[in-house]
Amino acid sequence: MLPLIYSDEFLEHLTGREHPEKPERLKAITSALKEAAFSAQIEWRSPTSVKENSPVPLIEEIHSPQYIRKIKEIAQDGGGFLDTDTYVSPRSYDVALLAVNAWLDGVNVVVETGKPAFVLARPPGHHAESDYGMGFCLFSNAAISAFQALKKPGINRVAILDWDVHHGNGTQAIVENNPQIAYCSLHQYPCFPGTGKSSERGIDNNVLNLPIPPGSDIGIYQPAFEKEVVPFLSNFQPDLLIVSAGYDANADDPLARINLQPKNYGLFTQYCLKVTSKILFGLEGGYDLPALSQSVVATIERCLNW
Repeated sequence: MLPLIYSDEFLEHLTGREHPEKPERLKAITSALKEAAFSAQIEWRSPTSVKENSPVPLIEEIHSPQYIRKIKEIAQDGGGFLDTDTYVSPRSYDVALLAVNAWLDGVNVVVETGKPAFVLARPPGHHAESDYGMGFCLFSNAAISAFQALKKPGINRVAILDWDVHHGNGTQAIVENNPQIAYCSLHQYPCFPGTGKSSERGIDNNVLNLPIPPGSDIGIYQPAFEKEVVPFLSNFQPDLLIVSAGYDANADDPLARINLQPKNYGLFTQYCLKVTSKILFGLEGGYDLPALSQSVVATIERCLNW
């Protein structure tokens, strides 16, 4: 069984009909998973409610109180743009809090079981920096999860692998000065947000950025995983691996120019499982609905058959 943390409330973060980061992303994924041959092996779990356990104090360890208040106020005022492409709807603040809870629940499940889990939540988070959001992201889910995981007994090192096609500028900025957290990103370059140079190494060589040229396919990614990603993560010896699982490096995705296929994410998952079985996958990008849903299916299928 694979625990999958999801709530229909994540559909209530509304971004507008033409916005690529839309509720239909989750609808496509949940539909594909329920139709998959392994559907009976998915354990659907609801995240801890915000009323039961507010994550705001934990978010304040990462994001400034002023920034958190700004998102809340925009939502309470009926919604509006945080920046040119990041929208906050009336329910977005509460939904973003619930997404943080879902990621934190995922950490708990993985630590308790020693096996993978998947968090199917939105809004995404890897572009959100400590005092502002961008790139469709509100709170830095992966970074928050990493810092909270380090508070748990037996968790002394946490690695974050970001295979979203865009560099996780927010995640890196938040974690790069903590030697107990390693960050590795494969991302198209040049591309939004323009960060993620290979020369950036972190405070203790705990950052590995692998810029990928436009037009690349699995022929570029596979050796990158084998020669760079797996050795980097294995040498760090993480007690927990968090994957910022964006699926916008697919050939059919409209927001980038990398030519992966959904099945390739099954291979990436296999490489991760060589490092550790303690893996939390959390949804980031991916905007072509068929490619997105098929890629999540490939990820979870490999977890169930490793």
